[in-house]
Amino acid sequence: MSYNLQVTIDKSSGFCFGVVYAIEMAEDILDSEGYLYCLGDIVHNDEEVERLTKRGLKIIDHEILHTLKNEKVLIRAHGEAPSTYQLALENNLTLIDASCPVVLKLQNRIKNSYDEDEQILIFGKHGHAEVIGLQGQTDGDAIVFQDLAELDNVDLPAKFTLYSQTTKSTDKFYHIKDQLLSRGYEVKANDTICRQVSNRYQELEEFVSHYDKIIFVSGKKSSNGKVLYDVCKKHNNNSYFISNEDEVDINWFNENDKVGICGATSTPMWLMEKVKLALQQY
Repeated sequence: MSYNLQVTIDKSSGFCFGVVYAIEMAEDILDSEGYLYCLGDIVHNDEEVERLTKRGLKIIDHEILHTLKNEKVLIRAHGEAPSTYQLALENNLTLIDASCPVVLKLQNRIKNSYDEDEQILIFGKHGHAEVIGLQGQTDGDAIVFQDLAELDNVDLPAKFTLYSQTTKSTDKFYHIKDQLLSRGYEVKANDTICRQVSNRYQELEEFVSHYDKIIFVSGKKSSNGKVLYDVCKKHNNNSYFISNEDEVDINWFNENDKVGICGATSTPMWLMEKVKLALQQY
């Protein structure tokens, strides 16, 4: 039986400019030198990381970074804490800095707040590379929280400055701000969410409404992927999360279904194309 699926890829999905910039920088050096160290996964997508490691990208962690000398190391779009730059100086490492401009601007704002002795709260994912870099601007003093419940048992000062990881939901950020204000705190809120990411919410709402089924393609580690998938699911209940074409289940579909494919800001277009091809085989 042929399912005759009508498959369309969302044109707004795929890499954000910060990821495009980091990958282009990596590819240029790989072309000329054959290898390059990268501090952490260049992007939260296993398939794209595998493609680049085959070309000579060597993913390392901070532990290995301490042992490297006289090498080039790529700083990915998520950015790094000041201690990484200090270590690079000590070990004579050349940093290829592909930190996203939006993240760098946020790092600077947090550092300025910290230098002015403001107490800082960061709405972000614990252990996320970007958040570690942000917290590093405050010598680790900033309070990081993923949801409001975490703050229930924290002795907060009466007055503080609120920041957000760049890929968080704008609605959630403003909800948190309002809740904290209603609890009597004096909150100076800085909306530092990337507009290229937050605009995707509206674009996705519009996109998913036109299809019978939605296939959302993203790496499991992508925070942005989780947020955007929730948007799809909210506006089209027949939305399915996959990391690659092997995870597609034919039982999700009916004959002649109109299928929309979309993805996270860390999902490569070539991967969505592969998923489209797989669906057209049915």
